[in-house]
Amino acid sequence: MKSILIIGLGRFGRHMASKFIEEGNSVLAVERNEERADNAINIINNIEIGDSTNELFIQSLGVDNFDICVVAIGDNFQSALETTVLLKDYGAKFILGRATRDVHRKLLLRNGADHVVYAEREMAERLAIKYGAKNIFDYVELTPEIAIYEIAVPESWVGKSIIEKSVRNKYHVSILATKKDGIVNPMPHADHIFLKDETLFIMGEHESFKNIK
Repeated sequence: MKSILIIGLGRFGRHMASKFIEEGNSVLAVERNEERADNAINIINNIEIGDSTNELFIQSLGVDNFDICVVAIGDNFQSALETTVLLKDYGAKFILGRATRDVHRKLLLRNGADHVVYAEREMAERLAIKYGAKNIFDYVELTPEIAIYEIAVPESWVGKSIIEKSVRNKYHVSILATKKDGIVNPMPHADHIFLKDETLFIMGEHESFKNIK
């Protein structure tokens, strides 16, 4: 179990808190707007009303005791930036920030954030790839260059083994698992025979997937 501090209870903050709690973590949320806090009380039991840009308030939270501090403020970048700086000053171990513009991401990273997400953009890109690309069921970006894709077995692969298709050498990707009838088989052997009704979890560079046919 990890101890999580979430600052900002807009939609992004509430969803983050809900998922952290679902995974068995301890969550303290901070929100300056009482109405937003009231709307989240059915999700999060531990909510404090306060201004995260106030140094004394941040100091009172004991931020160095949390494993992760999430700055989920989406409607006021100045507040998000000031909050990030204060969290870092008071010993936050890991700060996860949120940005909607590249310049905001750069400023957050330069001023204490350890990782910054583009919440709406990342979801939009994931959905565009998932629904816009042929035979792709899901997609998780690991870095700007590398991702894990869940894809249908290409028709030309059916009935042949991993080693016969020389997947790693020819396509420069790694097969992490296969899935059939909801059952996942991790790290399949080189003699695994591809089936028509299974899917593959493959990791590699984005460009590599364009050559899989």
